[in-house]
Amino acid sequence: MRLVCERPGPQNERMSAEGIEGEHDPIHEPAASEQPPVDFDENGEPIEAPDLDTALHALGYDSFRSGQREAIETLLEVGRLLLVAPTGGGKSLSYQLPASVLPGTSLVVSPLISLMHDQVSALTERGVAATFLASTLDNNELRERMRGIAEGAYQLVYVAPERLSHPGFRALLSEIECPLVAIDEAHCISEWGHDFRPEYMHIGELVSSLPRARVLACTATATPVVRDEIVERLNLPADTPQFVNGFARPNLALGVHEVRHKRERCDIVDSVLKEALGEPGGSADRKGCAIIYAPTRRTTEAEAERLQDAGWEVDAYHAGLPARNRERAQDSFLRGELDVVVATNAFGMGIDRADVRAVVHLAPPGSMEAYYQEVGRAGRDGEPAVGRLLISPGDMALRRRLIEGDGDQHDPEFVAHRWGMFLELLRWAEGGSCRHDAILRYFGDEAETLAGCGHCDVCLGLADGQAADPEEVSLLVRKALSGVARVHGRFGMALAAKLLKGTPDERLDWSGLANTSTFGVLSERKEEWIAHLLRRCLAAGWVDLSDGERPMVLLTAEGKQVMWEQRPARLLLPPEPRKGSGKGSSRSSGSRSRGSAAPAGEELLDDVAQQLFEALREHRREVARAESVPPYVVASDRTLRDIARIKPRDLEALQEAHGIGPSKAERFGEGLLAVVAEAG
Repeated sequence: MRLVCERPGPQNERMSAEGIEGEHDPIHEPAASEQPPVDFDENGEPIEAPDLDTALHALGYDSFRSGQREAIETLLEVGRLLLVAPTGGGKSLSYQLPASVLPGTSLVVSPLISLMHDQVSALTERGVAATFLASTLDNNELRERMRGIAEGAYQLVYVAPERLSHPGFRALLSEIECPLVAIDEAHCISEWGHDFRPEYMHIGELVSSLPRARVLACTATATPVVRDEIVERLNLPADTPQFVNGFARPNLALGVHEVRHKRERCDIVDSVLKEALGEPGGSADRKGCAIIYAPTRRTTEAEAERLQDAGWEVDAYHAGLPARNRERAQDSFLRGELDVVVATNAFGMGIDRADVRAVVHLAPPGSMEAYYQEVGRAGRDGEPAVGRLLISPGDMALRRRLIEGDGDQHDPEFVAHRWGMFLELLRWAEGGSCRHDAILRYFGDEAETLAGCGHCDVCLGLADGQAADPEEVSLLVRKALSGVARVHGRFGMALAAKLLKGTPDERLDWSGLANTSTFGVLSERKEEWIAHLLRRCLAAGWVDLSDGERPMVLLTAEGKQVMWEQRPARLLLPPEPRKGSGKGSSRSSGSRSRGSAAPAGEELLDDVAQQLFEALREHRREVARAESVPPYVVASDRTLRDIARIKPRDLEALQEAHGIGPSKAERFGEGLLAVVAEAG
């Protein structure tokens, strides 16, 4: 577990004594508004703190998972908590147990109707009076449940966020005792997260209208910048405790494969299914099931049909199917009647099956958060499971078009942020360190890093001892960037690769590029390998793509610095292409060679820089709150890490950090520099 912000009062002192991160934070006496909440019985007498072990056993559990007791104690004592734990990490107990012992009716806001139904049924069986309000109920049933809430018949009520805008429901809440408001999938309140939902914007008003209620925000996917925005949007104090816990999933054998054509993709899927489930048609001794995520509805249906023809019990799931088809697929999956579900990202939220043995992505999703939430549906029982991400050369241009066509496509900051989220996933895919450790660092759960899991594709590849010469890495990268500089803003990435390879092309002829010294500067390399290197340069932030249907390749300011050796070329070289197709040519992007240092975005901060990074985060939070903007508008985490590393002393040096241009330096630069100066 990681405590990422200071806890007020005695709780901070207790956690410090246990050696959890933050132990050097000053302990202060809580102000009156910070005093831990006190509960009273119907006679106005204070209620003693509940026996958590007794309450746990009453709910049918033998013991707490790692971090659960600490989270519940903090919620009960401090009254507010942001809990970040992965899918299947036991977040629901953190509000179910308090709700079972606190007087009054606790409220859980959740967008997942199937989850509401399942959890209410389970709680009722364990003796906890619970219900849910959702659009699936008829009016008579809805009125009956509302009457029960008014009469205090329930300890726990689940509602969809849309319900909060109903005046009748808000009036009802003002008349009952509500000791706890829990917000599930809390990342949906963040405009800069991967799954923003406008209906979540009402929750902050609800929290403000119930000042005596404890508040718990739960999410499986939230980076530091999203966590800060959740706290802001819920109108919680900036020092609200944040727990990041349980992201380590070492039972998942993660891997990335680059594929060039459909046959190669099919070979990998078939191989993974055989490894994880056995041969098709073996339903009598089925080992479990698999989920295959497809990028489009058409691909979903085509892949489901292919696997069905191969003998698997399979069904398709996407938002374009009739409701009865989706319900059939989901119910069959939960009853254990299917080997495989092929689905878009519409499938999975609220799905809880412990024996998913494999999750395969046929293309990268839109963010690291989305990927880890989806792949995390494998191996929840703790047994070995497989996660495979397939990437192909067309993924970047496709994702750029999808981003520009999603939401407010005219907002350049929206496009830039979504694009940055996608690049973070590609940096991970291209990375040269343990897959699990990179994920843990990304989500700020460095306390659980494994120093190498030993069975992801990168760990297995690094074990072969093959490493690239640092000088060779630098030379190859600088040559590649020189090709980008030649075609900057004029042509796409494919033509840049042709220029570097020296491949004849009429566009290179009529533009005069075929006569430059850059033509054929990487002629000893295969064009496919050069294209792969350019994509890694894009993921590193040295290359960018223009907007529009036909993105042009661009050399960034950082790329120029790398090209001129003003910055180091820290990059893992792509593996050499192999002849043929299938398994041989689809080895992980991290399984052949290793660069001289961690790739871009994977550098660890030393202790001094880490302290500065945390101070910069706090400053960002204050500025965002003062200017009523999302924290990302001030600076991204990557930007703050860059600032913490280079420690700029003036505005010119500040602009060497990723994402800081002249306008952002003018608007926010002085404040950021002041934080650096104060840190010494």
